[in-house]
Amino acid sequence: MIRLTLPYPVSANVYWRSFVPRGASRAVTTLSAEAKAYRAEVQRIAMTAGVRPIDGRLHMHIELYPQRPQDWARRAARAPMTWDDDVRCIDLSNARKVLEDALQGIAYGNDSRIWGESGERMEPDG
Repeated sequence: MIRLTLPYPVSANVYWRSFVPRGASRAVTTLSAEAKAYRAEVQRIAMTAGVRPIDGRLHMHIELYPQRPQDWARRAARAPMTWDDDVRCIDLSNARKVLEDALQGIAYGNDSRIWGESGERMEPDG
């Protein structure tokens, strides 16, 4: 089992960059600068942890911790059970795709090896 604590993922909306090269008639899609920086950081963390690519079927579980807002104490006092429902957070499917792409070639050869997935949005991190 591989267990990593990774930085909050960039949004899939900024992960890819599409443009039409000069003189071309079709758009080209590449990784954005933010995506390249995120992948490099994920790779650094995984390599430091001694991660080697898994060969075979795997299951990916994600625990997504949004950033705790500055007014979290006031929100929690007002609604203790639901204070974090409207905390700004990317959705799990968005985070999953970014993480799968960032870990490809590091924790596994190809994300087609992922046979099971699970995830949950956690209480915002302090």
